[in-house]
Amino acid sequence: MMTFAQSPSEGGADPAGRPAGLVVTDARGVVLAWSRGAQHLLGYTPAHAVGRSLKDLVGLPPPAVVGPGAREEIHRVLPVRRRDGRLLTLPVSSYPLASDRAPQGWVLVLGPSPGSLGGEGREALVDWLLNRSGTALTVYDAELRCVCQSAAMRRITGVPDDLRRGRGLAQVVHGAGVADWERRMRRVLETGEEQVAFDFHAKPPTVSRTHVYTVATAPLRDTLGRTFGVCTTVDDVTEERLTRERLSLLNEAGARIGSTLDLVRTAQELTEVAVPQFADFARVDLLEGLLRGDEPAPGPISGAVRLRRIAERVWFEGSSEEVAVASDADVYLASSPAALCLASGSSALYRTSDPAVSNWIAASAARQAKVRRYGTHSWILVPVRARGTTLGVVMLTRARDTPDSFEPEDLALAEELVSRAAVCLDNAVRFTRERTAALALQRSLLPQGLLQPAAAAIASRYLPASNRTGVGGDWFDVIELSGARVGLVVGDVVGHGIHAAAAMGRLRTAVRALADVDPTPEELLTRLDDLVIRLSAESAGAISADPAHDSDAESGAGIEATCLYAVYDPVSGRCSMARAGHPAPVLVGPDGAASFLDLPAGPPLGLGGLPFESAELELPEGSVLALYTDGLVESRQHGIGQGLDNLRRTLATPAVSLETLCDRVVETLLPVRPSDDAALLLMRPRPLGPDQVAVWNISPDPAAVARARAQSLSQLGSWGLEGVSFVTELVVSELVTNAIRYGDAPIQLRLIIPQPSGSPASASTRTLICEVSDSTSTAPHLRRARAFDEGGRGLLLVAQLTDRWGTRQTTTGKTIWCEQILGADTLSPR
Repeated sequence: MMTFAQSPSEGGADPAGRPAGLVVTDARGVVLAWSRGAQHLLGYTPAHAVGRSLKDLVGLPPPAVVGPGAREEIHRVLPVRRRDGRLLTLPVSSYPLASDRAPQGWVLVLGPSPGSLGGEGREALVDWLLNRSGTALTVYDAELRCVCQSAAMRRITGVPDDLRRGRGLAQVVHGAGVADWERRMRRVLETGEEQVAFDFHAKPPTVSRTHVYTVATAPLRDTLGRTFGVCTTVDDVTEERLTRERLSLLNEAGARIGSTLDLVRTAQELTEVAVPQFADFARVDLLEGLLRGDEPAPGPISGAVRLRRIAERVWFEGSSEEVAVASDADVYLASSPAALCLASGSSALYRTSDPAVSNWIAASAARQAKVRRYGTHSWILVPVRARGTTLGVVMLTRARDTPDSFEPEDLALAEELVSRAAVCLDNAVRFTRERTAALALQRSLLPQGLLQPAAAAIASRYLPASNRTGVGGDWFDVIELSGARVGLVVGDVVGHGIHAAAAMGRLRTAVRALADVDPTPEELLTRLDDLVIRLSAESAGAISADPAHDSDAESGAGIEATCLYAVYDPVSGRCSMARAGHPAPVLVGPDGAASFLDLPAGPPLGLGGLPFESAELELPEGSVLALYTDGLVESRQHGIGQGLDNLRRTLATPAVSLETLCDRVVETLLPVRPSDDAALLLMRPRPLGPDQVAVWNISPDPAAVARARAQSLSQLGSWGLEGVSFVTELVVSELVTNAIRYGDAPIQLRLIIPQPSGSPASASTRTLICEVSDSTSTAPHLRRARAFDEGGRGLLLVAQLTDRWGTRQTTTGKTIWCEQILGADTLSPR
């Protein structure tokens, strides 16, 4: 819409004395100017008429509606309503102003047409258009030399009439679009066709910033239709364009900022929106403590402050560049612009020459070099505040590439832009804080250093979920069991966040505690299922007892999980396992063939009342057992079926080591960061040979104790372990004596030295295991013997002389076992 002065203009009169009224409207028919002639003719003063619809005022519709063409002069005789209600039938001539596809405004002559106006009337019309109208126009002759210009055009160019007349456009107007403007005017002269309006950017001498003008050129014809010149009209659309650009910028900010909960990415999105649409440079600095998980301080922050740069983008010489600054931190003194902004809690607008900025720049040679390079001339600093807390500060600057300095209205736009981003940054900070806490909890609950048992080679990988999803509840563990056996467990708690991590830690601890009593895999899952049900009931009861409990507690009310537990015995070479709703493991045979084990699925943990079943199979030497969680095989790119097939094919590919195979599986199945936690646990069994296990059947006769001692000492000699003969002889004597005295036949003594030949385990970490089994299920226990008691000290001696001891139930009775860690001084030279 064009903007015109609203002062009344003089109307003309024909020789007979009838008044001619001049009216100017916009394209919608709203009155912009109302002459005295129109007042005399229709009774309305300019104060009554300006700003009202011409149709509502006097019954005249917009000129484009009553005429056949939108860009031509229109001459009609129409009824016009006076202020007193009378209808006048008057000639109405309409002339379009600065049109593109449709007029942007109209000049209406009510009464005699310009052709019938006398000299005085025509002079009045010309005077109004050139001196009092808001229309900026210039008339050029056939040589494109200025003939005359309106007062509005004079204000835009800042060139007086005596310096403008007789000169071409390029001699008085400067800018990149001048050549295009002249080319369009010449085309109008050559073709006689009006040129479609185009935009022209210029900086009037009376203002401080560049304005945007819409320029249109129309031919001037004589009575024979010959083009003898052109008329150019200019409309200032700066405010309209600025309003549109600001709304577009805010809409873009709402759509782009906060697409993720990643703190760095959110800050980068803010800089991407601001540069170069609004500023040539944008930086987001946040309080350093936020990145450590600290709570932000309420209210303004005074004094020197340490800020960490999260994102920075610069526009220089026509290209945008993102600066990697995730690790940059700086201390801003209390006198610096950033610290002043945080202390006041208010935004600030500066010029480079302002003392606060110039002194800060002068304090750093690097800052001086940047200001000189980019030609920075104006600054805006806005505090990042959300939910009553201060998070940091955003710095925006304009430099040589944008000559227009920031103005106060730009400060309001910057505040609105940062306020929208502040909520997203606060959400990202809160998520980062919770994720950091959950990751710390998760890492503390997962194995810090994976056990490397002598009976198996182990390799594992754990990949936490992406930032978008949050920390999950996947876990794995390797548990050292008695008799050189190895327990393997993989589990997955449903959900994400700190509650899933806490639930995972409770279940992992429970599995380790249950494994100490050596239940079978299906028994362990049954007890774990009971535990999950109790934990869920306790959480639900706590919430129902406290209705005001926060929503975070509610998310942990029910625990759902899957689990797989396996026990490998290197003596027999067999593995027993059971699963509770967990994916089936993969077995890779010595020949490289990989297949999923046919293991009963079992219900997930927490359902209760449903049995678990175990399966037992032989693990040949050279095979690999793979346990995993569903995050490894499920993704948004493909279904679980394809993921399982990819896992099987990848595991079947030969690898030089388990570590290499782990890396290959992760690279193949998870080329990008997973949306869910993923765990992988690989085991290659090391079965014990006959030379590592010695077994004797003991008769239930006290005389057999001496034979058992002698056989044990002989075996120790063959293993080169004479250094532990005394302790071993005493332990065997006590355990065999107790089995004969309190147990039932059959009784068996077994000595095991787990490390296979060629094992990477050093001699200083070797162990000697002694086991005595009988057919009774009564578990022994330590008791304190009195001074004159003849018995009751056997197990106490065993516990004091060995490094570990315990008992486990078997299908035929029980086994009492103990372990001695063999140092280098216990080994005899062979």
